Amino acid sequence: QLQASGGGLVQAGGSLRLSCTASGRTFSNHYMGWFRQAPGKEREFVAGISRSGGSTLLADSVKGRFTIARDNAKNTVYLQMNSLKPEDTAVYYCAAGSTFPIIVSTTRGYDSWGRGTQVTVSS
Repeated sequence: QLQASGGGLVQAGGSLRLSCTASGRTFSNHYMGWFRQAPGKEREFVAGISRSGGSTLLADSVKGRFTIARDNAKNTVYLQMNSLKPEDTAVYYCAAGSTFPIIVSTTRGYDSWGRGTQVTVSS
């Protein structure tokens, strides 16, 4: 089970840090990802991190602004979001995957999803 938190309302240019905590003992066996979905749009990949945390993958739209990290001792993955833009407004979901040996950016690569947390960026 995945529980995301940290969303909220922020002005453009501001920052937020999302957290996602997993229950269970197999967190380190999963690569983790963050996706987002804006109203009327498909869910899109934002960031992913490997099982060890040694490799990350970021969508082009967030490179240079967002970073992803994990703490396997705390069963938690983080998404640090800086220089937020109104177009970053969406529900953000964390996800865990185990099917592939590397990070993937497609939703089908993830088999567990959190409930989502709303991020709203005002202009």
